[in-house]
Amino acid sequence: MFAQQILVTGVVTDATDQKPIPGVSILIEGTTTGTITDGNGKYSIQCNPNDNLVFSFVGYMREKVNVGGRNVINVILTPDVKRLEEVVVIGYGDRKKLSLTSSCTQVSSVCGSVSMSLQGRVAGLNVANASDESYGKIQENGFKSVSKNPLSTFSIDVDKAAYSNVRRFINDGQKPPADAVRIEEMINYFDYEYPQPTDDHPFAFFTEMSVCPWQPDHKLLHVGIQGKKIPVAKLPASNIVFLIDVSGSMDEVSKLPLVKSAFKILVNNLREKDRVAIVTYAGSTEIVLGSTPGNKKKEIIDAIDRLGAGGSTAGGAGIVMAYQVARENFIKGGNNRVVLATDGDFNVGASSDGDMETLITRERKSGVFLSCLGFGMGNYKDSKLETLADKGNGNHAYIDNLQEANKTFGSEFGGTLFTIAKDVKIQIEFNPTKVKAYRLVGYENRLLNDEDFKDDAKDAGELGSGHTVTALYEIIPVGVDSDEMKNVPVLKYQKPIINANATESDEVATIKMRYKKPDGNKSIEMEKVITDEQKSIEDASDNLKFSSAVAMFGMLLRDSEFKGDSDYQTVIDLADNARNYDKEGYKAEFVRLVRTCSNLASNE
Repeated sequence: MFAQQILVTGVVTDATDQKPIPGVSILIEGTTTGTITDGNGKYSIQCNPNDNLVFSFVGYMREKVNVGGRNVINVILTPDVKRLEEVVVIGYGDRKKLSLTSSCTQVSSVCGSVSMSLQGRVAGLNVANASDESYGKIQENGFKSVSKNPLSTFSIDVDKAAYSNVRRFINDGQKPPADAVRIEEMINYFDYEYPQPTDDHPFAFFTEMSVCPWQPDHKLLHVGIQGKKIPVAKLPASNIVFLIDVSGSMDEVSKLPLVKSAFKILVNNLREKDRVAIVTYAGSTEIVLGSTPGNKKKEIIDAIDRLGAGGSTAGGAGIVMAYQVARENFIKGGNNRVVLATDGDFNVGASSDGDMETLITRERKSGVFLSCLGFGMGNYKDSKLETLADKGNGNHAYIDNLQEANKTFGSEFGGTLFTIAKDVKIQIEFNPTKVKAYRLVGYENRLLNDEDFKDDAKDAGELGSGHTVTALYEIIPVGVDSDEMKNVPVLKYQKPIINANATESDEVATIKMRYKKPDGNKSIEMEKVITDEQKSIEDASDNLKFSSAVAMFGMLLRDSEFKGDSDYQTVIDLADNARNYDKEGYKAEFVRLVRTCSNLASNE
């Protein structure tokens, strides 16, 4: 079937003024495969000759087009006058209409113009201000001397929120705030072609080394983890509580309406043995739907459709009630989870990051996991949701459009909701005869003390069914003079003692991993030796090439002091040549995103 596919390209324009529309969603009917138009309204998608393509965008009538074997399909979307009475679309964002007069208007964004044939004129419109959003401060990892710090220890991170959030900023014509760019989450947004585990462990891990593409005198160590993919039919029964923020701040199209659409996708994947309850919170909390079997989809969806937004935001009280409902319907040996959907703007009751951390740390002892989904812009509180997911033994995603909702609850359904290993920790010991210094790329808020590795009471990250996790180390080999190490002090009272085996060996490092089973309390340890490799970046695997391209992009966005020779064209070339494993088209979208950002940077 794949061999029969064709590449379809085209431009989507507005029927009223023939101008291109950026951000239009294009889906192959009956699948979760799709793409979006770029800043010039252009798109490309691989599909079968007889597929139907569905074009949709907020404020416009939906269009369904049969491919009919054509390679070029240009589409004209007609504004939905009734819908436009409620919403005005700006670039890739949206705002409520504030006032009307009798004339038409045209709204522009940095990415391009989106012209709306309104029955009136919008006045006093305010574009989302990133300064009102909240992100945790990131202090980038620096180089560490192996002679003084031979061990590197951290918790895995399967969160992917940073990438889709960064995408939202760039698609809206803005560079993201530096602290919104968590490089490990950008790398882990993508799937990599790692083999499935073949033993009794729930995951397998792989390593590879090459020349570092942004610093040719250095090397790059790539560590990949592949979680065992469990067929949906064989996944344990689920006890899920939807915890939905219905406060006034959610009263925007990119928030509560998108939340509803996302949860409907999840509901469609539930089985008879699964159960769902719905808890909402605004100024107060409410159980909208008691625990209901997953095959009663109409009853669940009807409850979702009835939700409306208004009032203040008592998030802490909502979390307490959701955990209570989850505990009352606990399934032993099952997947017990609260799924929180919010912009994170809590303003009543427990609301600080510290308060929420204390609350979630207490609640997670019940065996109920927490997944956090972020929505919206302007007042988005990323730092709070990241803290909740981290302390709640769950994951954190940012949903910026329906395509991302399909990815989270459609193609990645198992990985999003079903944990196969918890408290997964990584510890690498570097050989001082091979490695002078190392730097972990990203994972700044996942670092652990060396003694935490064998401490089973220390919390760490969770791995879902089919999930991949990737980490990169930039390595300074022994014998390479480097400015990064010029300020390392020389010890007066002691000298490092090097084992004779280290000198005679071709081992660069030893990597160890520890994890617990989802319902277990005792860790299981795995170990692998990493040998030296003399490999150019051109000869590296697509996995290493693509992950390093994403890392370079992240460093450029952060204007990192460690970006070396990074530039946008190098990122594009490296990523474009490493897209063999890209069945959903996300890597192709990444290349487009880098090009867009390169254009933004050139216009600064």
